[in-house]
Amino acid sequence: MRPDRQPGTVRMIPIDRIEVLNPRERNHRVFDEIVDNIKTIGLKKPITVTPRRSPGDMERYLLVCGEGRLKAFKSLGEVDIPALVVDVSDEDAFIMSLAENIARRQCSPLELLAGIEQLRDRGYDKKAIAEKTGLTREYIQGVLTLLQKGEERLLVAVERGRIPLNTALAIVGAGNDDRAVQVALQDAYESGKLRGKQLLQARRVIERRQTLGRSVARGTPRKREAVTSSSLVRTYQKEVERQKLIVKKAEFAHQRLLFVVGAMRELLADENFINLLRAEGLDTMPKYLAERVWPAGVAV
Repeated sequence: MRPDRQPGTVRMIPIDRIEVLNPRERNHRVFDEIVDNIKTIGLKKPITVTPRRSPGDMERYLLVCGEGRLKAFKSLGEVDIPALVVDVSDEDAFIMSLAENIARRQCSPLELLAGIEQLRDRGYDKKAIAEKTGLTREYIQGVLTLLQKGEERLLVAVERGRIPLNTALAIVGAGNDDRAVQVALQDAYESGKLRGKQLLQARRVIERRQTLGRSVARGTPRKREAVTSSSLVRTYQKEVERQKLIVKKAEFAHQRLLFVVGAMRELLADENFINLLRAEGLDTMPKYLAERVWPAGVAV
């Protein structure tokens, strides 16, 4: 459901009198496509603006919707642009702009999340945000929960389709318990929510979350900190923690391997089981595993 708009009229508006209310960065490839489309077939849908009076009683406008089209028109050297002029307050204009971008999914994951966060900070509850953006209440509730926890990395992964929202919430609920996190991934895999390549992507996201933190760097790269004894100690401590995590995972994998080897030895001690394997043509196994099941080199 979109926010209600006041009836308006379409007019030709001078581009230099339009102020962008909610500016955002754009993908250059997508922007070039917008420019090419307008150059070839013209503007199919007018932008939306709301009038404001400036000093000197000159009418100016706030852009509500259509920043890409406005920039494309300007890059083509146009002076005026067709615009639907609606009479709304600054608050309504801002909400309409946010809701339009979110509902149409024409923004990056972080912009989408920032938009939802801005709506929340302006006092809108999950029901109102869902109605204004066309998203479900469950999705909004999950996003707001992750925002409250500072889980930007998981939020971006959810929006890009790398991790289901329910799985992300389960990961957050697991805290720092690595085993509980793995259980959440396994449950998602067994329920069919994570498959193949998607499961690998989810694991990478979780590893980055553990090593790089929950937040995602925005905008320009941060300046490098001066190297001091304290920074070296912090870096060393982080590396130690990372190595401990690697050792912990290796020990877990080793325990699983020992269990498999022990189980295989017991099964292969059963003559009936060995005959069944031979009858089915399954009497061979990988060399790595065979060397551990039969240390002396004995084969089936």
